[in-house]
Amino acid sequence: MNLENDPKCISKTRCILYTIFLFILAGIFEIGGGYLIWLWLRENKEITFAILGAVVLFLYGIVPTFQPSYFHRIYATYGGIFVVMSLAWGWIFDGTVPDTYDMVGAMMILVGVAIIYYWPRKGEN
Repeated sequence: MNLENDPKCISKTRCILYTIFLFILAGIFEIGGGYLIWLWLRENKEITFAILGAVVLFLYGIVPTFQPSYFHRIYATYGGIFVVMSLAWGWIFDGTVPDTYDMVGAMMILVGVAIIYYWPRKGEN
């Protein structure tokens, strides 16, 4: 499947920006939903945190369906995006600054997911 076959992908640049937006949105929903449940269980917050977390996690399950590619590539790429966003989430919400090894690992992961998701393949038009 070629990304340009999706009607939202009018140009290659627009298509890449659209897919990156969806990966980030999915990351916010998954990490955010998990964090709300974490707060409920680990920080003894009200049950509304758990309910809201479950709703947000449900939305996470929907967002990847808008990606214009195959399931395996979407989830493999999202796995890498999730790692990078988890480090950013910890920095923003918990004040845990990523160290040099976190940053080097995150850069390596981003290169890998870019190859997995955006590298052109023969026979896919």
